[in-house]
Amino acid sequence: MREHILIVDDEEMIRDLLSSALTQEEYICHQAPNVDEAFVLLGEQPVDLVISDIMMPGRSGVELLRDLKKVDPDIAVLMITGLSDMNTAMECVHLGADDYITKPFGINRVVLTVKNLIERRCLALEKKNYQVSLEFKVMEQTAQIRKTMSELSSAYDNTLTALVKALDAREREVGSHSERVMNYTAFLGAKLGMAGRELQELSKGALLHDIGKIGISDNILLKPGNLDDTEWIEMRRHPQVGYAILSEIDFLRIPAEIILTHHERFDGTGYPKKLKGEQIPIGSRIFALVDTLDAMTSDRPYRRALPFARVTEELIKFRGAQFDPAITDLFLSIPRKHWEECAGKHFI
Repeated sequence: MREHILIVDDEEMIRDLLSSALTQEEYICHQAPNVDEAFVLLGEQPVDLVISDIMMPGRSGVELLRDLKKVDPDIAVLMITGLSDMNTAMECVHLGADDYITKPFGINRVVLTVKNLIERRCLALEKKNYQVSLEFKVMEQTAQIRKTMSELSSAYDNTLTALVKALDAREREVGSHSERVMNYTAFLGAKLGMAGRELQELSKGALLHDIGKIGISDNILLKPGNLDDTEWIEMRRHPQVGYAILSEIDFLRIPAEIILTHHERFDGTGYPKKLKGEQIPIGSRIFALVDTLDAMTSDRPYRRALPFARVTEELIKFRGAQFDPAITDLFLSIPRKHWEECAGKHFI
C-alpha cells in the first residue's frame, strides 16, 4: 500500500522538487500552495504525512499543524523552516510536529526523514490498533462474564466451577488446579477457625484466583519460553483484571479482594500493591501456601511433579519472606495425608 504525502508550500519550485523526489520513492504526492487549500485536499483524500513550510502568506504552517493535530492526531508532520526561525521550529515540535528540516535542505536528507517518519507512524498505528483490539476484547469478555454472573442464582457454584475448569483447560492444566487450591484453602482456613460465610468467600476467592487471565492474550499466557519485561508487565495485570471483573458483583466482592492480592508476598515484594504482613488479606496469605503446594506437586509441561518433601523445604526457606510465618507453621503441623485427601491423589 503506497503512502500519501501532502506538500504544503507557497513556492511551487520547492513543492515540485519534493514531489519529484518522493514520487521516485513510490509515495503518492499531493500539493497545496497554502493552508486553506491543504485542508480542502485533506477533506478529500486520506494523507499519511504532511510536509509544510512554516512561513507562508495567509495562515502559517504553525496554524496548519495546530488544526491538523486536532483533526487527526496520528498524522505525521514534517515542518520546513529557515535557519533564522528555529524558535518557531521548536514550538512546532511542542505542538506535535514529528520533525523539522531547515532551508536550504538536501533532498536526500528529506527523503530519509520522510521514510523514518512513515515507518514510525506505521509502527505507532499498529501498536494503537493492537491495544484497541485487545482492550475491546477484554471489555467484551468482561461484559459477558458480568452478564453471566448477574444471572446466576442457585446454580452459580456449578457455573463458577465450570468456568474455572475452562480457564484451567486454556492453560493446559492437568486436572483442575483451581479446584484443588480451593479445597486446600478451605481446609487450611477451617484449621484457622474460619467457618460459614467467611469460609465460603475464602473458597470462592481461591477458586477464581486466576479469572483475570481471561484478559491475557494466548501469545503471552501460553508462551513456552520465558516472558520478556513487557510480557511480564501484561501478565502481572491479571489480579487487577480479575478484580475489575468480579468486584462489581455483590456476592463476589470479598472474593475479589483475594483475587486482587493473591500475588502479594509477606515481605512486601509482591504485586500489584506491594502489601506487607497483615496488610495482605488473610485469605491471600493462606492461598500463597496452598498455591505453592499445588504448583510443586503437579506435573508441568517443563517438569514432573516434585516430592512433597520439596514443598516443606520451600515453605521453610521462604517463611517470613513469601509466606506468613504463623500460617506456615500451621501448614507444616498438618500431616501429609490430609493434604493428599484434599487433592484426591497421592504425592511423591
